[in-house]
Formats: sequence, C-alpha cells, structure tokens
Amino acid sequence: MFEGLSLTHILLFLVILLLLFGAKRLPEIGGALGKSIGEFKRSMRDLNADVNAPPPPAPPPPPASQPSIPPSTDRRAN
Repeated sequence: MFEGLSLTHILLFLVILLLLFGAKRLPEIGGALGKSIGEFKRSMRDLNADVNAPPPPAPPPPPASQPSIPPSTDRRAN
C-alpha cells in the first residue's frame, strides 16, 4: 500500500502534522482516529456476519382448511 513512501516521506508528513496541529492535539487526533477505525472495522465485521448468515427458517404454512360440503337431504345415487 505504501510502496512509494520512504522513511523521509513519512518523517516529512509527521513534521507537517506536528506544525499544523501542535504537540498537544496530535495524541487526541490519533486516539479519535483509532476509535473511528475500530468502529468501522466492527461495523464491517457485523455487516459481513449478517450477509453471510443463513436465512431464517420460513414460517410454517397455515393449516389447510377443509372445504365445507353443504349438507344434503337427498343422498340417493343416480
């Protein structure tokens, strides 16, 4: 990821950050950044777990109702 960065580049970047934010603010910024990255990773892990989880079982079908046969008074066979 950082193949093009040498030690000189990284030190220059850190010096610029120190000049911009000051020595007192850098630990606060680092802590906030670390918490944000941790929360992001946790959210991604939860999302992956939800996506890869098996689907919940389907609810059982409702009981089939028997068609009602109207009572007949004439039961002779033709």
